[in-house]
Amino acid sequence: MSLLEQALGALERYSQFGTERDVVGVVDFSAPSAAARFHVVDLLAGTSRSILVAHGRGSDPEHSGWVQRFSNSPGSNASSAGAYLTEGIYQGRHGSSRQLRGLEPSNSNAAQRGLVIHAADYVSYGLARTAGKIGRSEGCLAVAGGDIATVLRRLGPRRLIFVGKS
Repeated sequence: MSLLEQALGALERYSQFGTERDVVGVVDFSAPSAAARFHVVDLLAGTSRSILVAHGRGSDPEHSGWVQRFSNSPGSNASSAGAYLTEGIYQGRHGSSRQLRGLEPSNSNAAQRGLVIHAADYVSYGLARTAGKIGRSEGCLAVAGGDIATVLRRLGPRRLIFVGKS
């Protein structure tokens, strides 16, 4: 089953949260960090936009650019797999950021761990080209500064994001 199919299944499973059904995010951590692996999928228009996204340093201890493991444990600094519900925007140390609520046992500590969507200097297309990888987060979905406004707008409150490996 593809990650998009898993995301659509999660959209059905978590409909009690009032999830919007127009746009979903799909993060495919089976691709290397230099690849545009965060797919913002417009279900109504049948289109998608793909952007860079960092994974957690605990998911890639050797900084190879590839996710080796997921973790839901506080202090792991790893990415967590599964379905997330987007919540409100706040101003944090990385500027405008969107809160995430983990919906599954594999990511149920997301709020406690402070996992959010934010922009980061260590996520850039230039770095991906020259170094063949981008930097790592502490488990957050960190995107390039030039992409954050679009991501925050398109994946507004009550949108589903599905994170995994295909």
